[in-house]
Amino acid sequence: MNLKNEIPKDWLTYLIEETQKEYFIKLNDFVNLEYKSDKIIYPEFKNIFNALKILDPKSVKVVILGQDPYHGPNQAHGLSFSVENNPKLPPSLKNIYKELCEDIGIEMPRDGNLTKWCEQGVLLLNSVLTVEGGKPNSHKNKGWEEFTSKIIEVLNNHFDHIVFILWGSYAQKKGKMIDPNKHLILSGHHPSPLSSYRGFFGCKHFSLTNKYLKSNNKAVIDWQI
Repeated sequence: MNLKNEIPKDWLTYLIEETQKEYFIKLNDFVNLEYKSDKIIYPEFKNIFNALKILDPKSVKVVILGQDPYHGPNQAHGLSFSVENNPKLPPSLKNIYKELCEDIGIEMPRDGNLTKWCEQGVLLLNSVLTVEGGKPNSHKNKGWEEFTSKIIEVLNNHFDHIVFILWGSYAQKKGKMIDPNKHLILSGHHPSPLSSYRGFFGCKHFSLTNKYLKSNNKAVIDWQI
């Protein structure tokens, strides 16, 4: 099990030097031990870089940054905020859908799989890409944050007119490396029930995203799931 071998070639072109750094080698060792132990680790190893496998760097139009994967069964599949084959929507995703309906008038989705967004250019990236079952933030400070920051840096430096959606203080920390003259940064409260009513509802980030994409001659996102 080698993390480097799971990174798609289009991304590895930009990240190859990163995989040779000491922190990444230690991260690879840690992740291997976790998956080979009797612990339950999410997502499946093959889905750790699912967001990168669906979307190559030059096709990224929007980045929605999450914290770490869902830590319950039948949820995490490598895309931030998305769940696979699970009829029960997590609270944060429910609130995202509520804001979507209010903002752009779509029908309330029943499916929590956001792959359709990714296929249109939305990178659903968590800051930490693995987690132990039932233990949120259990893989924090193991090296993932540095690696995903490099992904943000690559997108910032090599491409133009990307929308970066940063919900909550955790995601907003990565905003410091984004050039606001090249990209659009949309910051706001996290959609979790604990903070959504303090400013997430009414943020209109979805319509603002499409307005920006259209103004830069990019196809808008069809947000309907």
